Amino acid sequence: MKKNKEMVLALAKEMALRKSEIKDKIKTIYFGGGTPSVLSNEDLNFLIDQVYQNYDVINNPEITLEANPDDLTPERIRQLAQTKINRLSIGIQSFYEEDLQLMNRAHNAVQAGTCLKEAIKYFTNITIDLIYGIPDMSEQRWTQNIKTALSFGIPHISSYALTVEPRTALRKLIDKGKINPPKDEVAEKHFFILAEKLKENGFIHYELSNFGKEGFFSKNNTSYWLGKKYIGIGPSAHSYNGTHRSWNIANNPIYIKTIEAGNLPSESEELSLSDRYNEYIMTGLRTIWGVSLDKIKTDFGEEYYDYLLKTSRKLLSNGLLENNGQIITVSPEGKFLSDGIASELFMV
Repeated sequence: MKKNKEMVLALAKEMALRKSEIKDKIKTIYFGGGTPSVLSNEDLNFLIDQVYQNYDVINNPEITLEANPDDLTPERIRQLAQTKINRLSIGIQSFYEEDLQLMNRAHNAVQAGTCLKEAIKYFTNITIDLIYGIPDMSEQRWTQNIKTALSFGIPHISSYALTVEPRTALRKLIDKGKINPPKDEVAEKHFFILAEKLKENGFIHYELSNFGKEGFFSKNNTSYWLGKKYIGIGPSAHSYNGTHRSWNIANNPIYIKTIEAGNLPSESEELSLSDRYNEYIMTGLRTIWGVSLDKIKTDFGEEYYDYLLKTSRKLLSNGLLENNGQIITVSPEGKFLSDGIASELFMV
């Protein structure tokens, strides 16, 4: 527990060292990366209080804790309900044991259901992650996964296609021929099944991988997609101030030692105009808010405006993009291909 205390104090000190970086009001607080659920109530409340002490915070901000089902025992959920946390992000991934084992998850199917049954007693704002495109996952099993998620009445779901990372157990099983590799056509079918089922149940597909009921969109992630400034506190955390991106060192002991000495263990890079344009195109086309032609002209200039009109012409004519009165969005048919479509519009 000593290591936890050292880290918590270092996080608090980093906030103090960086208090001048953000002048805008803080609207969201997000405990993510790793397992923040191992922090005690005392530590969580202390860190939230430090945010208020160092920054200007709106009334009733969205305060999210990211956690896995194996960490969210009924007792821990009841404890978290006594903190200032008002939103849970739970990495369910699947309600099927064979899927969880294939993905080498620490929790099992029973824990996935148990933690949600308990969480909905204390939290109204809950999001879960689901993975689709898993090798040998039938459309029937994927549909049942969605139905199981909906049975809990949660207001938000994030869902992603399975990606096979190098040097993982899954990668080795695929290389040895023991498991079939993921197929894009299967992932695409699962994606459209998900979009249809969630729309039928009152969810709005507001970002490529995110579905929320009215009033339950992720305020934290929406700020990121809309290009707002943010500060990331802690090892490996990233920050963005509108023109520069910075990131902290990943090594915990070095991070703590550097902060204790009153220094910031971070590096930064300045984003070029083309970098910022490409990021806006990428994030904008993933959302229902799309890409504003007026913003392109105002923020990036006539050259970028003309370039976007030229490169989008073919995509508009073949129905992958739509122009809704100075706002360019991906069409329903092109949704699954959003990232690829965006890359065709990038300024190289």
